[in-house]
Amino acid sequence: MSKIRKRSEEISRFIIENVEKNPMGICRLTSQKFNVSMQAVNNHIRRLIASNLIVAKGTTRARSYKLCPLVEWRETYHVGKNSAEDVVWRNDVSAVIGKMPDNIIDIWHYGFTEMFNNAIDHSAGTEIWVYIRKDALNTEMMLHDNGVGIFAKIQRELGLDDEKHAILELTKGKLTTDPHHHTGEGIFFTSRMFDSFDILSGGVYFTHKFGDTHDWILDSDNIKGGTSVWMKLNNNTARTTKKIFDKFLSGDDYGFNKTIIPVELARYGNDKLISRSQAKRLMARVELFKVVVFDFKGIESVGPAFADEIFRVFSRDHPGIDMHCINVNKEVEAMINKAKSSATEAG
Repeated sequence: MSKIRKRSEEISRFIIENVEKNPMGICRLTSQKFNVSMQAVNNHIRRLIASNLIVAKGTTRARSYKLCPLVEWRETYHVGKNSAEDVVWRNDVSAVIGKMPDNIIDIWHYGFTEMFNNAIDHSAGTEIWVYIRKDALNTEMMLHDNGVGIFAKIQRELGLDDEKHAILELTKGKLTTDPHHHTGEGIFFTSRMFDSFDILSGGVYFTHKFGDTHDWILDSDNIKGGTSVWMKLNNNTARTTKKIFDKFLSGDDYGFNKTIIPVELARYGNDKLISRSQAKRLMARVELFKVVVFDFKGIESVGPAFADEIFRVFSRDHPGIDMHCINVNKEVEAMINKAKSSATEAG
């Protein structure tokens, strides 16, 4: 490949990767990045438009650009006793996703079949809507069912405080309302395979971004029945399902033995984490894991009772669990060390 052609492809790729974040400033940004004239950038823009990779909108002065959808597809599936996620994948969805590297197909195969099966088995709904959009950079998928709502069902079946408490348990993994048929691993691993993974159900919105140990719970004004799941993945990612599994699975049985818990999910609003009840809520089902990582990002302080319940009481009662902390500031670290030293003195 000649140097000129290689540089031309680099410029085109830069435009594609950055146009969504800079719809009106992409020409100037590209010009500065590669030290080329605006005219040269406009030539690249015109070629991308002609190839149906991006689309222009507006007049010359207020012109903006965005990626052009290569695929937009939607279908409705009626849920019945013969519904099967593998059949829907094989007959419809895999063809819509199209030809891509094996690692990307594997991620989509896993994510779609897990989420579609959850809707079949758990939602008690009658229909599942699937929407797929693919452009030159990313593929996105949305599944929506008209069932009872995932967070409300988990809350009811497990006797939890509310839907936010259901999300806290969901982020740990190994959570299922039907342990005879499900391991509770599907949502946990799916949420960590994609660039972004979002669930909207009832008035609660859950989101996870790849590379961020944090999960977020947000209140939503868009209250409606059922559950909506969004998944997004870059078409050129080097990520593999094996890499994600290996991060949390270990031992001779390749068991799901590790979890990362965002401590902030134990908070409600601006509440401080000070009580033993809050700590017990955070530690529910933690005994199912061998390695537990507590992510204290966003936590400025904790109370002595909260720290004591986790790092003295729970640790004493479960000596076989290896507990670690990340993103801890000095104030929180001091409180944790105080609880640990109390445990040592008591021992």
